[in-house]
Amino acid sequence: MAEALLQVEQLQTYFFTDRGVAKAVDGVSFGLHQGEVLGIVGESGCGKSVTALSIMRLIPDPPGRIVGGRIAFRGRELLSLPEAAMQEIRGNEIAMIFQEPMTSLNPVFRIGEQIAEVLERHRHLSRHLALERAVEMLHRVGIPSPELRIRDYPHQMSGGMRQRVMIAMALACEPSLIIADEPTTAVDVTIQAQILELMRRLKETTGVSILLITHDLGVIAEMAQHVLVMYAGRVVEQAEVLDLFDKPLHPYTQGLMRSIPALAVAEGRERLQAIPGVVPNLLELPVGCKFSDRCPYVFDRCVSEPGLLEVDGHSVRCWLYDK
Repeated sequence: MAEALLQVEQLQTYFFTDRGVAKAVDGVSFGLHQGEVLGIVGESGCGKSVTALSIMRLIPDPPGRIVGGRIAFRGRELLSLPEAAMQEIRGNEIAMIFQEPMTSLNPVFRIGEQIAEVLERHRHLSRHLALERAVEMLHRVGIPSPELRIRDYPHQMSGGMRQRVMIAMALACEPSLIIADEPTTAVDVTIQAQILELMRRLKETTGVSILLITHDLGVIAEMAQHVLVMYAGRVVEQAEVLDLFDKPLHPYTQGLMRSIPALAVAEGRERLQAIPGVVPNLLELPVGCKFSDRCPYVFDRCVSEPGLLEVDGHSVRCWLYDK
């Protein structure tokens, strides 16, 4: 198999607080190839966004710090690059669509100026050519009358339009990789469908790879080829998306599946089944398996944590599958 575009190995990102060390990402590994969509799914607080920010080297220090692991993009070690070299990669070769466009866009600059700035910085275009390219990008992401809308401020646009602007900005320099952190969270279901269709079409026409971070397994089913399920900073299951939906192995993944309305209807269940309990505080994690305090199958061996086991094409972190 060809070398992965992005290779993450044993990534560890910790936050050092007065109360102790929070292991937000603890030993996460995965690879993403050119033209693929890899989904990372899990409840809030599981480490999805911290993984994305670690790849971009945007972890606030203090209190956060990448303490171990390896991140390679096109074979280059990102963690050892000088900050100036990393700035050349951000927005140019790797772009990120942040979770809330209203806080990601600068409220005092016009939309066109913000897209043009990326092109002036990385492609060294003149202001005039950069604004022309900004109009082209807004047209590409389906914003009507883009030659007029480039003069708008963020507050003059709807949430869906602002998210399209973020996608246009991410695509402006034709990156090889887009990291999309909850790109559909702040919009209604109609706009969500439009944004997912836009991302799917852009992937097909440009060949861009996408790391898609979400808590919504329905979005993963629509977009991704491979999926990582994260819990309390750890990967608990990894598989091709069709295999995961056909036969989820980890008790946490099974719980996520039972909470999907469409699957409940398909299985003839009248009610959704919630996972009992809450995601643990990273400063007070259970001993052994991090899911043990919520798991219906917990038994004596769960006082120690298993590694990832290979079962039927899945990687799964659960003693139930240790032969």
